[in-house]
Amino acid sequence: MSEPIDLQATFIPNEGEFFRVKLALEIAIDEVVNEPGCIRYELTEATEEKLVLTEQWASEEDLEKHSKGIAVQDLNESLSALLAEPVKVERI
Repeated sequence: MSEPIDLQATFIPNEGEFFRVKLALEIAIDEVVNEPGCIRYELTEATEEKLVLTEQWASEEDLEKHSKGIAVQDLNESLSALLAEPVKVERI
């Protein structure tokens, strides 16, 4: 069995857009936590300067399905005009 996949996604909101970014993330979290293989998907830091989402997936396959899923597509669309820079996703 494969090791879980741990990720951290950092979102830098445009000035004045913190609450809209946070709301979009909260909506996505409500959907994603029910996806197959999702072990953890939560905001672990939320300040006016940045929001950090910590994720854990049971397998690469589950992460791949999540990455192509409707919740991620909806989130990317919601955030398209609200972020100062592209989302930074890194394995931890």
